[in-house]
This record gives sequence, structure tokens and C-alpha cells, in this order.
Amino acid sequence: MENLKTLTLVTLLIGAPALAFANISVGDKIGTEEAEIRATVEALGYTVQEIEIEHGKIEVEVLLDGVETELVVDMTTGLVTEIEREDD
Repeated sequence: MENLKTLTLVTLLIGAPALAFANISVGDKIGTEEAEIRATVEALGYTVQEIEIEHGKIEVEVLLDGVETELVVDMTTGLVTEIEREDD
């Protein structure tokens, strides 16, 4: 029983930082409306820099821990179809 408590505690401690800032992945649904997209990505710890519609898709520029990332979102489904991280 003591081993189970220790294992549970270690699992929580290791996983806690991941819970604070979750990564967005291709296939994640973040929404089709600007307010919904903004709320979803900000809840995950990102700062939204710009949201625009170009070429029939939604492009969302976000910032997390100093890393700029562009998310391409399908206008119909709200699913992330591409992710491009800006490298310095």
C-alpha cells in the first residue's frame, strides 16, 4: 500500500508541469470562432498574437515560453491541421 501512495505522488509531481501548459497538437479541436479559439489556447497557457482568415483557413499566431507558433485551423471543423514553430 505504501508503494502505491509513493507511486501516485511521484506521478503527480512529474505530471504537474505538463498540466500547467499543455501543447496543442495537429488534430486538436480549438474552435471556429475567434472568441472560442482565443479562450481555448489561452486556457492552455498561450498568448494569442493574431488571428486571421487567409486562403479559406484560420491562422492563429501564438506565443508560449518565448516560442512563436502558427496554428492553421480548418474553418469548418475547428481542428488544427498544421503547426509551424518559429525558430530563432
